[in-house]
Amino acid sequence: MTINTSNDYPSSIDTIGALTVRNPNFRECIDPKLPSRRPPGFISELPSPKRGKHYKKTLSRVNVESYTTPFLNFITENPTVFHAVEALSKRLQSHGFTKLSARDSWSGKVKKSGKYFVERNGSSIIAFAVGKDYKAGNGAAVIAGHVDAITTKVKPISTKPTTAGYVQLGIAPYAGGLNKTWWDRDLGIGGKVLVKNQSTRKIETRLVKLDWPIARIPTLAPHFGAPAYDPNPNPETQMVPIIGLDYSDQESSTPKSSLIGGPAGVFASTQSPRLISAIAKQLNVELHQIVNWELEVFDTQPAQLGGLDKEFIFAPRIDDKLCSYAAIEALIASTETNETSPYETDSLDSPSSDDDSILKIVGCFDDEEIGSLLRQGARSNFLPDIIERAVAALSDGPSSPDLISQTYANGFMISADVSHAVNPNYLNVYLENHSPRLNVGIAVQADPNGHTTTNSVSTAFLQRVADKCDSRLQVFQIRNDSRSGGTVGPMLSSAMGMRAIDAGLPRLSMHSIRATCGNLDPGLGVKLFKGFFDHFEEVDAEFR
Repeated sequence: MTINTSNDYPSSIDTIGALTVRNPNFRECIDPKLPSRRPPGFISELPSPKRGKHYKKTLSRVNVESYTTPFLNFITENPTVFHAVEALSKRLQSHGFTKLSARDSWSGKVKKSGKYFVERNGSSIIAFAVGKDYKAGNGAAVIAGHVDAITTKVKPISTKPTTAGYVQLGIAPYAGGLNKTWWDRDLGIGGKVLVKNQSTRKIETRLVKLDWPIARIPTLAPHFGAPAYDPNPNPETQMVPIIGLDYSDQESSTPKSSLIGGPAGVFASTQSPRLISAIAKQLNVELHQIVNWELEVFDTQPAQLGGLDKEFIFAPRIDDKLCSYAAIEALIASTETNETSPYETDSLDSPSSDDDSILKIVGCFDDEEIGSLLRQGARSNFLPDIIERAVAALSDGPSSPDLISQTYANGFMISADVSHAVNPNYLNVYLENHSPRLNVGIAVQADPNGHTTTNSVSTAFLQRVADKCDSRLQVFQIRNDSRSGGTVGPMLSSAMGMRAIDAGLPRLSMHSIRATCGNLDPGLGVKLFKGFFDHFEEVDAEFR
C-alpha cells in the first residue's frame, strides 16, 4: 500500500480508511527536561519546519512551570465545588469575561470578539469566547470536564445525639467518598449557605469555609482484634466523624449537643447547634437568617510539592479540578490580546480571538461522580443550551435548527478527565504500552466498549494539535480483565453529534482523599488545551 505524505503541511498521522499511520517526514520532539528514552505509550512528534498554504501561526510557548504554584493555591483555597466555581468565575472576570444570566435575554449582549461565562447552581460553569470573524454555523472548539470531586456531604438533618461524650456529625458519602482513606484525616467543613437578608428580605447565597481541623473519623486500634481489621466497616455507624466533646449528659438531663439551635420549625433546629453557631459567626448573621445549606466535609491538609526534587504534587480533590483548572487557564491564555499575566504564556506569535472565526468553549460540570443526571450535570441541557443561545444571539437573522446542527458538525470536543498514571507497585494491572507517566503530558483514553469517545479520527485530530503546540500525548486503556470508568464525553458527544476525544492528565491514587500528579502537569494541560484553541481551525481544515 502506498501512503501519500506529500501534503502542503505534512501530517504526523495520515488516515486511510479506518487506518491511521505515521508520516515519516516528521521528526521526534525531544524535550531536554525529560528523559531521552520515550516511555511506552508516547504518540507525539513535532512537525518539520515545512510550511504550506494552511500554515497560519507559529508555535506559542506556554511557561509550564509557572502554573504549578497557582494550581496548588487553587486546590487549597477552594475545598468545595462551590468555592472552585466561584474562584474560576472571579478568574474569568479578571480577564475580561462577562457574566451572563440564563434568566435574561442574550440578544444584543453576546457579540463577536466577546468573552462570557454562565453559572448553574453555583457548582457548574461554562465559559466561551467568540472570534472576531465568527459566522453562525461555524465550529466550536470545546473542552468539557467536571469540577466536582469525591467527597462527603453533611446530611439534611446533621444533628446527632451525644455518644459517650462525643459530639458527632451526620454525613453521607458523595460517590466513592467515605472510603478507607478518610480515616484519621483532619477534616474541615464548607459549602453554600442560603441566608435571608434582613433588609431586603431576599434569599442570598454565601460561601462558608471552616478550614481548620474540625472533624475526624477515628479508626479502631488493632488491639481490639477482628473489628479493627474489618474490610467493610459500616459507613452509617462506624464512620461517623467526631466534632467535639460534651459531658453534660453526666451532669444534666439535657446534653448541650441536644439543645435546639433555634425555634422549632426553623432550619437551625435541625442542625448541630455548635456547627450552625460556628457558621453563623463566620458569616456574621443570626441563626434564624440561615435558611438552608449544602455543606461538604473536606481534607484540610494543603496541596503541596513533594519528592526529592519537588517533582510531585500531593493534594486533595485533584479529580478533577486539575483538568478544569487547566482548561479555564488555557481559554484565558488563548483569548488574551496582550500577554498580561506574569505566569501564563511566553509567546512567539500567540494568537487571540481576533484571529478566530469559531467559538471557544470550556464547560466544568458538577455531579459527574454520581452520573451527571442533575440540572448542573453534563447530561443536562446546560452545554447544548449555551451553544444554541450563543449561536442565536450571533445570527444575522433568526437562528434555525440547521445552524445549530452545522455548529455541532463543525465542532470538536475534548472530554477532559484525569487518567490513571502507572503505579510502580502494581505494574501487573496495567496494559502494556498503555501506562501514562507523570510530568509528560495529556493521556488519550481509549475504551473498546464506548466508555470514552476516542476513535481513530479524533486521536489523529488531537495528535495534529499536539504537533503544532509542541506537546506530547500518551495513551491509556484498561486491561480486558479490569473495569473501565466513565466520563462526560459520551453523553455530550452523543447529544450534540460532535466529534470528540477523551484525554486527561494522569494521576495516582484515583478516588483517594489525597492523590498525586506531576508538578508540571497543570502547565502541560494548559499547553495542550491552549494549543487546541489556537490551532483548531488549521487542524480542522485538514480533516474536511
